[in-house]
Amino acid sequence: MSPNMFSCSHFHLLIPNLFLYNGKNHHIPIYHHHHFITMNTPSLTELPSTPLLSTTTTSSISNTSSDNDESPVSSNRFLDHYNIPKTPPSSCSSYRSLSVLTGHDGSVSCLAICGEFVLSASHGKDIIVWQQPDLHMFAKFGQGDGTVKAVVSVGNKVFTAHQDSRIRVWRVSRSSENIFKLVDTLPTTKDYLGKFMKQSNYVQTRRHHKRLWIEHADSISCLSVSNGLIYSGSWDKTLKVWRIKDLKCLESIKAHDDAINDLIACKGIVYSASADGKVKAWGRSVTEPNGSHSLKGILEGHKDVSVNSVVVSDDGMVVYGGGSDGYVMGWLSNKDFDSWKSICEVKAHKMAIMSMCIKGEILCSGSSDKSICIWKREVIGLTKIGVIKGHEGPVKCLQASPNSIGGGFLLYSGSLDKSIRVWWVPHYDDGVNKQDSNISDQSTRMMISV
Repeated sequence: MSPNMFSCSHFHLLIPNLFLYNGKNHHIPIYHHHHFITMNTPSLTELPSTPLLSTTTTSSISNTSSDNDESPVSSNRFLDHYNIPKTPPSSCSSYRSLSVLTGHDGSVSCLAICGEFVLSASHGKDIIVWQQPDLHMFAKFGQGDGTVKAVVSVGNKVFTAHQDSRIRVWRVSRSSENIFKLVDTLPTTKDYLGKFMKQSNYVQTRRHHKRLWIEHADSISCLSVSNGLIYSGSWDKTLKVWRIKDLKCLESIKAHDDAINDLIACKGIVYSASADGKVKAWGRSVTEPNGSHSLKGILEGHKDVSVNSVVVSDDGMVVYGGGSDGYVMGWLSNKDFDSWKSICEVKAHKMAIMSMCIKGEILCSGSSDKSICIWKREVIGLTKIGVIKGHEGPVKCLQASPNSIGGGFLLYSGSLDKSIRVWWVPHYDDGVNKQDSNISDQSTRMMISV
Protein backbone atom coordinates (compact mmCIF):
# COMPACT_ATOMS: atom_id res chain seq x y z
CA MET A 1 0.00 0.00 0.00
CA SER A 2 1.33 3.42 -0.91
CA PRO A 3 2.38 5.51 2.12
CA ASN A 4 0.57 8.46 0.54
CA MET A 5 -2.71 6.61 0.26
CA PHE A 6 -3.97 7.91 3.57
CA SER A 7 -2.61 10.95 5.32
CA CYS A 8 -3.28 13.12 8.34
CA SER A 9 -4.05 16.12 6.17
CA HIS A 10 -7.71 17.14 6.01
CA PHE A 11 -9.58 18.23 2.93
CA HIS A 12 -12.04 21.02 3.73
CA LEU A 13 -15.10 20.88 1.49
CA LEU A 14 -17.89 23.46 1.54
CA ILE A 15 -21.17 22.12 0.18
CA PRO A 16 -23.47 24.76 -1.33
CA ASN A 17 -27.07 25.08 -0.18
CA LEU A 18 -29.19 22.33 -1.75
CA PHE A 19 -32.92 21.92 -1.51
CA LEU A 20 -35.51 19.16 -1.62
CA TYR A 21 -39.07 19.36 -2.80
CA ASN A 22 -41.50 18.12 -0.14
CA GLY A 23 -44.49 17.63 -2.40
CA LYS A 24 -46.26 20.74 -1.06
CA ASN A 25 -44.70 23.48 -3.18
CA HIS A 26 -41.95 24.07 -0.62
CA HIS A 27 -38.24 23.59 -0.92
CA ILE A 28 -36.47 22.02 2.03
CA PRO A 29 -32.78 22.89 2.55
CA ILE A 30 -30.56 19.82 2.60
CA TYR A 31 -27.29 21.02 4.08
CA HIS A 32 -24.93 23.93 4.14
CA HIS A 33 -22.23 21.65 5.30
CA HIS A 34 -18.52 21.38 6.15
CA HIS A 35 -17.16 17.87 5.69
CA PHE A 36 -13.68 16.57 6.40
CA ILE A 37 -12.05 13.58 4.74
CA THR A 38 -8.88 12.09 6.20
CA MET A 39 -7.12 11.36 2.94
CA ASN A 40 -5.56 13.27 0.07
CA THR A 41 -8.19 14.43 -2.41
CA PRO A 42 -8.13 16.43 -5.65
CA SER A 43 -9.55 19.91 -5.79
CA LEU A 44 -13.05 20.42 -7.10
CA THR A 45 -11.67 21.92 -10.28
CA GLU A 46 -10.08 18.58 -11.13
CA LEU A 47 -13.44 16.77 -11.12
CA PRO A 48 -15.23 16.78 -14.47
CA SER A 49 -18.73 18.18 -14.60
CA THR A 50 -21.02 15.15 -15.06
CA PRO A 51 -24.72 14.47 -14.59
CA LEU A 52 -25.75 13.14 -11.22
CA LEU A 53 -27.26 10.02 -12.78
CA SER A 54 -26.19 8.16 -15.86
CA THR A 55 -28.69 7.26 -18.56
CA THR A 56 -28.42 3.58 -17.65
CA THR A 57 -30.38 1.82 -14.96
CA THR A 58 -28.60 1.03 -11.71
CA SER A 59 -29.82 -0.52 -8.50
CA SER A 60 -28.85 -1.46 -5.01
CA ILE A 61 -29.09 -5.13 -5.76
CA SER A 62 -28.00 -5.79 -9.29
CA ASN A 63 -25.15 -5.23 -11.71
CA THR A 64 -24.80 -6.49 -15.23
CA SER A 65 -21.32 -5.38 -16.18
CA SER A 66 -18.59 -7.52 -17.66
CA ASP A 67 -14.94 -7.70 -16.75
CA ASN A 68 -13.91 -5.84 -19.90
CA ASP A 69 -16.08 -2.73 -19.60
CA GLU A 70 -13.40 -0.42 -18.30
CA SER A 71 -13.98 3.24 -19.07
CA PRO A 72 -10.54 4.87 -19.67
CA VAL A 73 -11.55 8.30 -18.36
CA SER A 74 -13.32 7.23 -15.17
CA SER A 75 -10.89 4.37 -14.55
CA ASN A 76 -7.83 6.63 -14.73
CA ARG A 77 -9.35 8.97 -12.16
CA PHE A 78 -9.62 6.08 -9.69
CA LEU A 79 -6.19 4.69 -10.58
CA ASP A 80 -4.54 8.05 -9.95
CA HIS A 81 -6.55 8.89 -6.85
CA TYR A 82 -6.08 5.60 -5.01
CA ASN A 83 -2.77 4.48 -6.58
CA ILE A 84 -4.37 1.27 -7.88
CA PRO A 85 -2.16 -0.99 -10.05
CA LYS A 86 -3.11 -1.07 -13.74
CA THR A 87 -2.60 -4.83 -14.08
CA PRO A 88 -4.02 -7.63 -11.92
CA PRO A 89 -1.68 -8.71 -9.11
CA SER A 90 -0.67 -12.31 -8.56
CA SER A 91 -1.83 -12.40 -4.94
CA CYS A 92 -4.94 -11.69 -2.88
CA SER A 93 -2.68 -9.81 -0.49
CA SER A 94 -2.95 -6.83 -2.88
CA TYR A 95 -6.60 -6.23 -1.97
CA ARG A 96 -7.00 -2.78 -0.48
CA SER A 97 -9.31 -0.85 1.76
CA LEU A 98 -9.54 2.53 0.04
CA SER A 99 -11.88 4.55 2.21
CA VAL A 100 -14.26 4.52 5.18
CA LEU A 101 -17.35 6.72 4.81
CA THR A 102 -19.33 7.87 7.83
CA GLY A 103 -22.25 10.26 8.16
CA HIS A 104 -25.38 8.15 8.63
CA ASP A 105 -27.35 8.46 11.86
CA GLY A 106 -28.37 4.80 11.70
CA SER A 107 -27.21 1.46 10.33
CA VAL A 108 -26.56 1.42 6.58
CA SER A 109 -29.38 -0.50 4.90
CA CYS A 110 -28.72 -0.26 1.14
CA LEU A 111 -26.39 1.07 -1.55
CA ALA A 112 -26.76 2.06 -5.21
CA ILE A 113 -24.25 3.25 -7.80
CA CYS A 114 -25.71 6.03 -9.95
CA GLY A 115 -23.38 7.38 -12.60
CA GLU A 116 -20.64 9.42 -10.92
CA PHE A 117 -22.25 9.00 -7.51
CA VAL A 118 -22.85 6.39 -4.83
CA LEU A 119 -26.14 6.56 -2.91
CA SER A 120 -26.42 5.06 0.56
CA ALA A 121 -29.45 4.86 2.84
CA SER A 122 -29.91 3.99 6.47
CA HIS A 123 -32.19 3.02 9.33
CA GLY A 124 -32.02 6.71 10.23
CA LYS A 125 -34.25 7.54 7.19
CA ASP A 126 -31.54 9.57 5.45
CA ILE A 127 -30.03 9.10 1.99
CA ILE A 128 -26.49 10.36 1.34
CA VAL A 129 -25.00 11.09 -2.08
CA TRP A 130 -21.23 10.50 -2.27
CA GLN A 131 -19.29 11.93 -5.21
CA GLN A 132 -16.62 9.79 -6.84
CA PRO A 133 -13.69 9.35 -7.02
CA ASP A 134 -12.84 10.96 -3.65
CA LEU A 135 -16.29 10.03 -2.24
CA HIS A 136 -16.96 13.23 -0.34
CA MET A 137 -20.49 13.84 0.94
CA PHE A 138 -22.20 15.71 -1.88
CA ALA A 139 -25.76 15.90 -0.53
CA LYS A 140 -28.11 14.41 2.03
CA PHE A 141 -31.85 13.98 1.57
CA GLY A 142 -34.78 11.77 2.52
CA GLN A 143 -38.30 11.73 3.82
CA GLY A 144 -40.63 9.13 5.33
CA ASP A 145 -41.35 7.08 8.39
CA GLY A 146 -38.99 4.22 9.10
CA THR A 147 -35.91 2.73 7.52
CA VAL A 148 -35.03 3.26 3.86
CA LYS A 149 -34.89 -0.37 2.75
CA ALA A 150 -33.89 -0.15 -0.93
CA VAL A 151 -32.70 2.33 -3.56
CA VAL A 152 -32.74 2.05 -7.37
CA SER A 153 -32.30 4.64 -10.11
CA VAL A 154 -33.62 4.94 -13.64
CA GLY A 155 -32.42 7.82 -15.80
CA ASN A 156 -32.99 11.02 -13.83
CA LYS A 157 -35.23 9.39 -11.20
CA VAL A 158 -34.40 7.70 -7.90
CA PHE A 159 -36.85 5.28 -6.30
CA THR A 160 -36.63 4.56 -2.57
CA ALA A 161 -38.54 1.87 -0.66
CA HIS A 162 -39.46 2.51 2.95
CA GLN A 163 -40.51 0.72 6.08
CA ASP A 164 -43.77 2.70 6.03
CA SER A 165 -44.81 0.55 3.02
CA ARG A 166 -44.38 3.36 0.48
CA ILE A 167 -42.13 3.87 -2.54
CA ARG A 168 -40.97 7.46 -3.05
CA VAL A 169 -39.92 8.89 -6.41
CA TRP A 170 -37.27 11.61 -6.58
CA ARG A 171 -36.44 13.55 -9.72
CA VAL A 172 -32.89 14.77 -10.13
CA SER A 173 -32.75 18.27 -11.56
CA ARG A 174 -30.23 19.01 -14.28
CA SER A 175 -29.67 22.46 -12.80
CA SER A 176 -26.28 23.36 -11.36
CA GLU A 177 -27.58 22.75 -7.83
CA ASN A 178 -28.51 19.11 -8.60
CA ILE A 179 -31.76 19.42 -6.66
CA PHE A 180 -33.55 16.24 -5.58
CA LYS A 181 -37.29 16.74 -5.82
CA LEU A 182 -39.87 14.42 -4.31
CA VAL A 183 -42.28 14.13 -7.22
CA ASP A 184 -44.51 11.23 -6.23
CA THR A 185 -45.26 8.39 -3.85
CA LEU A 186 -46.39 4.93 -4.89
CA PRO A 187 -49.19 4.07 -5.10
CA THR A 188 -49.93 7.41 -6.73
CA THR A 189 -52.99 9.52 -5.95
CA LYS A 190 -54.24 8.87 -9.48
CA ASP A 191 -53.99 5.13 -8.91
CA TYR A 192 -55.89 5.45 -5.63
CA LEU A 193 -58.69 7.53 -7.16
CA GLY A 194 -59.12 5.04 -9.98
CA LYS A 195 -59.62 2.08 -7.64
CA PHE A 196 -60.88 3.06 -4.20
CA MET A 197 -64.60 3.11 -5.14
CA LYS A 198 -64.76 -0.56 -6.17
CA GLN A 199 -64.99 -3.15 -3.41
CA SER A 200 -63.44 -5.73 -5.71
CA ASN A 201 -60.16 -3.77 -5.56
CA TYR A 202 -59.78 -4.44 -1.83
CA VAL A 203 -57.98 -7.46 -0.39
CA GLN A 204 -57.87 -8.89 3.13
CA THR A 205 -54.51 -8.11 4.73
CA ARG A 206 -55.30 -9.25 8.23
CA ARG A 207 -58.40 -9.94 10.32
CA HIS A 208 -61.00 -7.17 9.98
CA HIS A 209 -58.64 -5.10 7.84
CA LYS A 210 -58.62 -4.54 4.09
CA ARG A 211 -56.44 -2.55 1.70
CA LEU A 212 -56.43 -1.76 -1.99
CA TRP A 213 -54.46 -4.42 -3.87
CA ILE A 214 -52.08 -1.75 -5.14
CA GLU A 215 -50.89 -1.05 -1.58
CA HIS A 216 -48.24 -2.93 0.34
CA ALA A 217 -49.42 -3.83 3.85
CA ASP A 218 -45.98 -4.01 5.44
CA SER A 219 -42.39 -2.82 5.01
CA ILE A 220 -41.08 -2.84 1.43
CA SER A 221 -37.81 -4.73 1.66
CA CYS A 222 -36.45 -4.67 -1.91
CA LEU A 223 -36.71 -3.16 -5.39
CA SER A 224 -35.52 -4.28 -8.81
CA VAL A 225 -35.76 -2.68 -12.26
CA SER A 226 -36.11 -4.36 -15.66
CA ASN A 227 -37.62 -3.57 -19.07
CA GLY A 228 -39.47 -0.44 -18.03
CA LEU A 229 -40.87 -2.02 -14.86
CA ILE A 230 -40.11 -1.73 -11.16
CA TYR A 231 -40.66 -4.77 -8.94
CA SER A 232 -41.21 -4.37 -5.21
CA GLY A 233 -41.06 -7.12 -2.60
CA SER A 234 -42.48 -6.77 0.88
CA TRP A 235 -42.74 -8.38 4.27
CA ASP A 236 -46.45 -8.69 3.43
CA LYS A 237 -45.36 -11.65 1.19
CA THR A 238 -46.43 -9.95 -2.06
CA LEU A 239 -44.56 -8.98 -5.20
CA LYS A 240 -45.90 -5.91 -7.00
CA VAL A 241 -45.18 -4.74 -10.54
CA TRP A 242 -45.11 -1.02 -11.40
CA ARG A 243 -44.78 0.65 -14.81
CA ILE A 244 -42.09 3.33 -14.76
CA LYS A 245 -43.66 5.42 -17.54
CA ASP A 246 -46.79 6.36 -15.60
CA LEU A 247 -45.99 4.87 -12.14
CA LYS A 248 -49.08 2.68 -12.33
CA CYS A 249 -49.31 -0.57 -10.36
CA LEU A 250 -49.96 -3.36 -12.88
CA GLU A 251 -49.93 -6.51 -10.75
CA SER A 252 -49.89 -7.78 -7.20
CA ILE A 253 -48.72 -11.38 -6.74
CA LYS A 254 -49.13 -13.43 -3.57
CA ALA A 255 -45.62 -14.75 -4.03
CA HIS A 256 -44.50 -16.43 -0.80
CA ASP A 257 -45.60 -17.89 2.52
CA ASP A 258 -43.33 -15.53 4.44
CA ALA A 259 -41.60 -12.18 4.03
CA ILE A 260 -39.79 -11.38 0.77
CA ASN A 261 -36.21 -10.38 1.53
CA ASP A 262 -34.67 -9.72 -1.87
CA LEU A 263 -35.40 -9.40 -5.60
CA ILE A 264 -33.32 -9.53 -8.75
CA ALA A 265 -34.49 -9.27 -12.39
CA CYS A 266 -32.46 -10.64 -15.30
CA LYS A 267 -33.23 -11.86 -18.83
CA GLY A 268 -36.97 -11.35 -18.37
CA ILE A 269 -37.11 -13.42 -15.16
CA VAL A 270 -37.66 -11.97 -11.67
CA TYR A 271 -36.29 -13.95 -8.73
CA SER A 272 -37.75 -13.43 -5.26
CA ALA A 273 -35.97 -14.69 -2.14
CA SER A 274 -38.03 -15.28 0.97
CA ALA A 275 -37.92 -16.18 4.63
CA ASP A 276 -39.95 -19.26 3.66
CA GLY A 277 -36.69 -20.81 2.42
CA LYS A 278 -37.46 -20.57 -1.30
CA VAL A 279 -36.32 -18.57 -4.30
CA LYS A 280 -39.12 -18.29 -6.87
CA ALA A 281 -38.77 -17.38 -10.54
CA TRP A 282 -41.46 -15.25 -12.19
CA GLY A 283 -41.84 -14.29 -15.85
CA ARG A 284 -44.21 -13.34 -18.61
CA SER A 285 -45.27 -15.68 -21.37
CA VAL A 286 -43.20 -15.59 -24.55
CA THR A 287 -46.44 -15.30 -26.53
CA GLU A 288 -47.73 -12.50 -24.27
CA PRO A 289 -44.72 -10.31 -23.43
CA ASN A 290 -47.00 -7.63 -21.96
CA GLY A 291 -49.18 -10.04 -20.04
CA SER A 292 -49.20 -10.96 -16.37
CA HIS A 293 -46.32 -12.64 -14.57
CA SER A 294 -46.62 -16.29 -13.63
CA LEU A 295 -44.54 -18.73 -11.62
CA LYS A 296 -41.80 -20.31 -13.75
CA GLY A 297 -40.07 -22.37 -11.10
CA ILE A 298 -39.18 -22.84 -7.44
CA LEU A 299 -35.56 -23.04 -6.35
CA GLU A 300 -35.61 -24.92 -3.08
CA GLY A 301 -33.28 -23.85 -0.29
CA HIS A 302 -32.70 -25.46 3.09
CA LYS A 303 -35.80 -26.32 5.08
CA ASP A 304 -36.81 -23.66 7.62
CA VAL A 305 -33.86 -21.45 6.59
CA SER A 306 -34.54 -17.91 5.36
CA VAL A 307 -33.03 -16.91 2.01
CA ASN A 308 -31.84 -13.35 2.64
CA SER A 309 -30.16 -12.48 -0.66
CA VAL A 310 -30.34 -13.52 -4.31
CA VAL A 311 -28.08 -12.64 -7.27
CA VAL A 312 -27.83 -13.80 -10.88
CA SER A 313 -24.87 -14.16 -13.24
CA ASP A 314 -24.65 -11.72 -16.14
CA ASP A 315 -25.91 -14.30 -18.65
CA GLY A 316 -28.83 -15.20 -16.38
CA MET A 317 -27.85 -18.86 -16.28
CA VAL A 318 -26.75 -19.20 -12.64
CA VAL A 319 -28.73 -18.06 -9.59
CA TYR A 320 -27.18 -17.81 -6.12
CA GLY A 321 -29.08 -17.57 -2.83
CA GLY A 322 -27.60 -16.64 0.53
CA GLY A 323 -29.20 -18.23 3.59
CA SER A 324 -29.49 -17.41 7.26
CA ASP A 325 -27.53 -20.61 7.99
CA GLY A 326 -24.44 -19.17 6.27
CA TYR A 327 -24.74 -21.27 3.10
CA VAL A 328 -24.53 -20.04 -0.49
CA MET A 329 -26.67 -22.18 -2.79
CA GLY A 330 -26.39 -22.20 -6.58
CA TRP A 331 -28.86 -23.25 -9.29
CA LEU A 332 -28.26 -23.60 -13.04
CA SER A 333 -31.01 -22.66 -15.50
CA ASN A 334 -31.76 -24.24 -18.87
CA LYS A 335 -31.64 -22.06 -21.98
CA ASP A 336 -35.38 -21.33 -21.82
CA PHE A 337 -35.22 -20.12 -18.20
CA ASP A 338 -38.04 -22.39 -17.09
CA SER A 339 -36.15 -25.11 -15.23
CA TRP A 340 -33.35 -24.97 -12.65
CA LYS A 341 -31.15 -27.58 -11.00
CA SER A 342 -29.02 -27.31 -7.88
CA ILE A 343 -25.28 -27.18 -8.64
CA CYS A 344 -23.64 -26.19 -5.34
CA GLU A 345 -24.04 -25.68 -1.62
CA VAL A 346 -21.15 -23.96 0.15
CA LYS A 347 -20.82 -23.16 3.84
CA ALA A 348 -19.66 -19.60 3.28
CA HIS A 349 -19.97 -17.99 6.72
CA LYS A 350 -20.35 -18.97 10.36
CA MET A 351 -23.42 -16.76 10.63
CA ALA A 352 -26.25 -15.58 8.37
CA ILE A 353 -25.53 -14.23 4.89
CA MET A 354 -27.12 -10.80 4.61
CA SER A 355 -25.97 -9.60 1.18
CA MET A 356 -24.31 -10.68 -2.06
CA CYS A 357 -23.19 -9.18 -5.36
CA ILE A 358 -21.65 -10.48 -8.59
CA LYS A 359 -18.99 -8.91 -10.78
CA GLY A 360 -18.20 -11.14 -13.75
CA GLU A 361 -16.73 -14.36 -12.39
CA ILE A 362 -16.43 -13.03 -8.84
CA LEU A 363 -19.14 -13.50 -6.20
CA CYS A 364 -19.01 -11.50 -2.96
CA SER A 365 -20.97 -12.44 0.17
CA GLY A 366 -21.49 -10.31 3.29
CA SER A 367 -22.50 -11.75 6.62
CA SER A 368 -23.66 -11.16 10.18
CA ASP A 369 -20.20 -12.40 11.17
CA LYS A 370 -18.92 -8.96 9.99
CA SER A 371 -16.85 -10.41 7.14
CA ILE A 372 -17.04 -10.40 3.33
CA CYS A 373 -15.96 -13.52 1.42
CA ILE A 374 -14.67 -13.32 -2.15
CA TRP A 375 -15.44 -16.33 -4.35
CA LYS A 376 -14.34 -17.41 -7.82
CA ARG A 377 -17.33 -18.81 -9.70
CA GLU A 378 -16.55 -22.23 -11.17
CA VAL A 379 -18.64 -24.40 -13.52
CA ILE A 380 -20.19 -26.42 -10.69
CA GLY A 381 -19.22 -24.57 -7.55
CA LEU A 382 -17.39 -21.75 -5.79
CA THR A 383 -13.76 -21.40 -4.73
CA LYS A 384 -12.90 -19.05 -1.89
CA ILE A 385 -10.10 -16.67 -2.83
CA GLY A 386 -10.26 -14.04 -0.08
CA VAL A 387 -11.84 -12.79 3.12
CA ILE A 388 -12.36 -9.11 3.94
CA LYS A 389 -12.45 -8.04 7.56
CA GLY A 390 -12.83 -4.49 8.79
CA HIS A 391 -16.45 -3.79 9.64
CA GLU A 392 -17.46 -3.70 13.29
CA GLY A 393 -21.01 -4.85 12.56
CA PRO A 394 -22.92 -7.18 10.20
CA VAL A 395 -22.46 -6.44 6.48
CA LYS A 396 -25.96 -5.49 5.32
CA CYS A 397 -25.32 -4.54 1.68
CA LEU A 398 -22.74 -4.95 -1.08
CA GLN A 399 -22.38 -3.28 -4.46
CA ALA A 400 -19.71 -3.76 -7.14
CA SER A 401 -18.65 -0.93 -9.45
CA PRO A 402 -20.14 -1.32 -12.94
CA ASN A 403 -16.80 -0.48 -14.59
CA SER A 404 -13.48 -2.22 -14.16
CA ILE A 405 -10.84 -0.18 -12.34
CA GLY A 406 -7.27 -1.13 -13.21
CA GLY A 407 -7.02 -4.89 -13.00
CA GLY A 408 -10.08 -5.23 -10.79
CA PHE A 409 -13.17 -3.45 -9.49
CA LEU A 410 -14.37 -1.43 -6.52
CA LEU A 411 -16.51 -3.13 -3.90
CA TYR A 412 -18.71 -0.99 -1.64
CA SER A 413 -19.94 -2.49 1.64
CA GLY A 414 -22.51 -1.03 4.04
CA SER A 415 -22.79 -2.22 7.62
CA LEU A 416 -24.88 -1.99 10.75
CA ASP A 417 -21.83 -0.22 12.24
CA LYS A 418 -23.15 2.87 10.32
CA SER A 419 -20.17 2.97 7.95
CA ILE A 420 -19.54 2.32 4.26
CA ARG A 421 -16.18 0.88 3.26
CA VAL A 422 -14.66 0.88 -0.20
CA TRP A 423 -12.39 -1.97 -1.33
CA TRP A 424 -10.43 -2.73 -4.48
CA VAL A 425 -10.80 -6.35 -5.59
CA PRO A 426 -8.59 -7.70 -8.43
CA HIS A 427 -9.75 -9.95 -11.24
CA TYR A 428 -7.94 -13.26 -11.66
CA ASP A 429 -6.53 -15.07 -14.67
CA ASP A 430 -6.61 -18.85 -14.99
CA GLY A 431 -3.22 -19.27 -13.36
CA VAL A 432 -4.26 -17.43 -10.23
CA ASN A 433 -7.55 -19.30 -10.09
CA LYS A 434 -5.80 -22.66 -10.14
CA GLN A 435 -3.40 -21.53 -7.48
CA ASP A 436 -6.16 -20.15 -5.26
CA SER A 437 -8.33 -23.25 -5.72
CA ASN A 438 -5.85 -25.12 -3.54
CA ILE A 439 -6.08 -22.65 -0.66
CA SER A 440 -7.67 -24.19 2.42
CA ASP A 441 -10.01 -22.31 4.73
CA GLN A 442 -7.16 -22.04 7.22
CA SER A 443 -4.78 -20.50 4.73
CA THR A 444 -7.18 -18.18 2.92
CA ARG A 445 -5.60 -14.75 2.72
CA MET A 446 -7.39 -11.88 4.40
CA MET A 447 -7.93 -8.23 3.54
CA ILE A 448 -7.74 -6.07 6.66
CA SER A 449 -9.23 -2.57 6.69
CA VAL A 450 -6.86 0.21 7.64
